Amino acid sequence: MRLYYGALQLLIAMSSETALPTRIERLSELGHNMWWSWHRSSRAVFTSLDYPLWALTGHNPVKMLQDILPARLRQASHDPAFLDLYDRAIAELDADVVRDDHWYARAHPDQRGHTIAYFSAEFALHNSLPIYAGGLGILAGDLLKEASDLGVPLVGVGLMYPQGYFQQRIGPDGWQQEVYRQLDFRAAPIFPVRAAPGGRCSPLASIMLDTRTVNLGAYLIRVGRVELYLICTDVDGNSPEDRELTSRLYTANPVSRLQQEIVLGIGGVRILQALDIKPTVWHGNEGHTAFMMMERIRQKRERGTAFEQALEEVRASTVFTTHTPVPAGHDVFPFDLLDQHMPGYWRLPGADRDALQALGQPEPSQRQFNMTAFALRTSSKCNGVSKLHGAVTRKMWHSLWPDRTEDDVPISSVTNGVHLPTWLAAEMAELYDRHLGKDWMARSDEPALYEKIRNIPDKELWAARREVKQKLITAMTLRAQDCWATGRCNGQQALAMGALFEPTALTIGFVRRFTEYKRPTLLFQDVERLKRLVKDPWSPVQLVFAGKSHPADEASKRLLQATYQASLDHDFFGRIAFVEDYDMHMARLLVRGVDVWLNTPRRPREASGTSGMKASMNGTLHLSVPDGWWPEASNGTNGWTISDESISWTPEQEDQRDAAALYELLEQEIIPLYYDRDRNGVPHRWLERVRSAMESISPRFSARRMVKDYVESMYMPLLTQQNPGR
Repeated sequence: MRLYYGALQLLIAMSSETALPTRIERLSELGHNMWWSWHRSSRAVFTSLDYPLWALTGHNPVKMLQDILPARLRQASHDPAFLDLYDRAIAELDADVVRDDHWYARAHPDQRGHTIAYFSAEFALHNSLPIYAGGLGILAGDLLKEASDLGVPLVGVGLMYPQGYFQQRIGPDGWQQEVYRQLDFRAAPIFPVRAAPGGRCSPLASIMLDTRTVNLGAYLIRVGRVELYLICTDVDGNSPEDRELTSRLYTANPVSRLQQEIVLGIGGVRILQALDIKPTVWHGNEGHTAFMMMERIRQKRERGTAFEQALEEVRASTVFTTHTPVPAGHDVFPFDLLDQHMPGYWRLPGADRDALQALGQPEPSQRQFNMTAFALRTSSKCNGVSKLHGAVTRKMWHSLWPDRTEDDVPISSVTNGVHLPTWLAAEMAELYDRHLGKDWMARSDEPALYEKIRNIPDKELWAARREVKQKLITAMTLRAQDCWATGRCNGQQALAMGALFEPTALTIGFVRRFTEYKRPTLLFQDVERLKRLVKDPWSPVQLVFAGKSHPADEASKRLLQATYQASLDHDFFGRIAFVEDYDMHMARLLVRGVDVWLNTPRRPREASGTSGMKASMNGTLHLSVPDGWWPEASNGTNGWTISDESISWTPEQEDQRDAAALYELLEQEIIPLYYDRDRNGVPHRWLERVRSAMESISPRFSARRMVKDYVESMYMPLLTQQNPGR
């Protein structure tokens, strides 16, 4: 492993972190490896050290160790109870990160020494490192964590966004406001690779943009055993404009987007070379990464390899995953724009401009470079992210293989999964400790293991569900109180944030990126019917919404505004809430705490979706149209399906049909089932569905299953093809 202890120690020494007593000096190491974020033993160390400070710092151990009082550290270094927690966490960290007998080493002992490079435009690891926008980043972060758990020799490559994605504020009129804040590098678990004086990144590589040279540095984030390198242009030698190239995630400006993707793809290849990292397999996560394939072809051509051979060699070592089931969602750049910003690149040895651009043309008549088309043509293993999405993707890109039938288009599927240790509530994990055995986490992708869920008494399971729900409502209430107390919002806005929510009412969550195709306002098709459901004195319903609209998407902002304004309507009795600034911390509370998880995209526009998986694993029941991952998961007892798989003639017809089916399910099945209780208030028939969801979905839709699928169906065929004698 390439562990940059020199950079780590330099950064720690230069930070304002409080000096640690010798007995507990590895607290800093524990806090600077994101491993802590998914291990209960590690989080217990920090929560027991100073829980109020832990909460105030947003569960950020690096910031916490900067702000903690030295007296508390000295006290902890002599506290037997704390030292026991500390020693166990350190021993677990060492065993997990250093040992070499994980699943991958046992399953493939003849493939040691290889490295798999995983490129993605964003990685979401924890809310204390806000350099992600949403589902793509969550998926990439979960994959890295599971790769660490399984010992898969993965190295991640992405971009460092010091301003990240925006923080969301909702104005009194319900209009979304975007706030960008600079990341405090001193309070983040990131290390400049080959740090320059002052802790900044040193230039490691360079690229050509227009005709100028742009220097690239990199930051290292340790994710358990896995190393994640985030490329940065804020380095010496760059102009002020170039220093800002990677400052923000997913800008609407096509020029900035193109330049960022050049930095990620071409720059990412060169950064790995500068670090002497030589991947055997290269995995591009979505079309943003396509220039990674281009640069590898160019370099082979520069060394004298014929173009067709260079293309075949790159294909033979490349995996590509696409997440977007609609053509408009893929990055497309006019050839003129490429020529404007890549003239220096086209002059490099091996840069066959016409041949490379042709690989990005979906059709010869189109003078545009489609990043996904290029990636599909330069990868030998391509996949969608659910079985349904695989079929949709084969149909969408059939034109790239006109000599094949649609079924023979070489695009398979690996259904997404979620990292169970990250998303499972502590209350559920403790239930599993008692009823599934202490080793359940190591076996979390074994379906037979979850049969033991049937043995958990209803009273225990319901108590755990009530506890996670109370945590959510408490968090919503505290946010509303803080908003009002600081003068940032008025009393009416505070009520719209859920200040009147009740822990006993059936709570439905619609929580995801706000955009038209996800239909956030479907429940409002018949407002009077909805009001009757919400206001019923004996079986009330609460609705909680959360999510962000892209800053440039005015139509989605108007949908968000309409949803927010409904939460201000007194006729809803304060039982509709909009939680602003949806992040990973609130996501964990929401997927665990609501009773029903609502998913209503237009079919077939949901590639997979993972939030419903997280909810189901926690006993939150999924209520969804048959799209994305849900057709693979639904068994009739583990949630509910809205309408059927048929597509209506018009969006209006689809909305009317699905809204009617949704209201009927709520009125006839879901609400009566939730409120069917025994004399002790336990809903036994509801809990039957909760058990079915947890049992059927946890193993099949875990990141453990997903990563193993990538290893066996994608990585191993390429590794064995390149190394037939091993």
